[in-house]
Amino acid sequence: MKDEEEIRQTIELDGSQGEGGGQILRTGLALAMITQRPLALSQIRARRPKPGLMRQHLACVQAAAAISGAQVQGAELGAQALRFTPGPVRAGDYRFAIASAGSCTLLLQTVLPALWLAAGPSTVHLQGGTHNPMAPSFHFLAQAYAPLLRRLGGDLQLQLRRHGFYPAGGGEIQAQITPLAAVPQPFDLLERGPQLSASAECLVPGLARQVGARELQVLREALGWSHQQLRVGAARQDEGPGNALMATLVHLHSTELITVFGERGRTAEAVAQALVDEVRAWEASEAALGEHLADQWVLLLALACWRSGQPAAFSCTRVSAHLRTNCAVIERFLPLRIGIDEAAVAGGGGAVVRVQPL
Repeated sequence: MKDEEEIRQTIELDGSQGEGGGQILRTGLALAMITQRPLALSQIRARRPKPGLMRQHLACVQAAAAISGAQVQGAELGAQALRFTPGPVRAGDYRFAIASAGSCTLLLQTVLPALWLAAGPSTVHLQGGTHNPMAPSFHFLAQAYAPLLRRLGGDLQLQLRRHGFYPAGGGEIQAQITPLAAVPQPFDLLERGPQLSASAECLVPGLARQVGARELQVLREALGWSHQQLRVGAARQDEGPGNALMATLVHLHSTELITVFGERGRTAEAVAQALVDEVRAWEASEAALGEHLADQWVLLLALACWRSGQPAAFSCTRVSAHLRTNCAVIERFLPLRIGIDEAAVAGGGGAVVRVQPL
């Protein structure tokens, strides 16, 4: 058994390694709080066009410090080195805001694992971007991510109070986190199972409603989906301008939510065709999880394997740099080995990720 001094030994991470972006920071903060080990992070986002802590990354550091009473050095815009020494995680009612379109869903995922393992329930109010091209959307968390967390134990209830699109931001989310009441029971997720439903929703606040109608028409013709499977989602005009086209593919064991964002100079037809291509790619695989859900699921599953001492595995359509980076950071903090077996999915393509306690 390690003594207390060894347990508290600082974990040093190079922020330029692997994916080299904010993922290292967010996962490092989450695991530092959970394991109560200090984190020293250097070369933060060193290979990015604008290296160091940007506003959304600084907000994640500040939120982690708020729920754990951490001592922090280097928490300032542009900083490329950070030292984070957490205290005990405190459940409670928290409010965090990003004064930009920075993703409040990524901020939530920074504090969620620690609050999921806390001693009591928490409510987290967030302001910022809710639908950003480089982050999981609110709908993704609510429909694909949260159901898997519930299967491990505890609960995550999400409420969207206001959409926030890039670059304006201004969105609002409320998250109610019910922590684990018992030891989590990890489970294998190797097959998605039969498809139960497929649907698409288009958000077009601040834009002509015709944009959404054109996008949905392309989906109807290309995928053969009925009018009942396609809809323009409710959003107030002052929440835009923004355009998000989302396909929700519900299977027996997992749900995939694919989003393509519109942007200036990109036609409605091009947005819809991009979504069609991604839906067809999903249908061509038999893996349980898409590449984006895989890199987010691996942290929750690893925590469950660590707490229970039981192994588990899942399959995914593609191994992303984010997934590899998350696995590497997790192994620095927890006594686990995470193996990735590519091309192991039935039907070809994809990979199987196995989490094994040491």
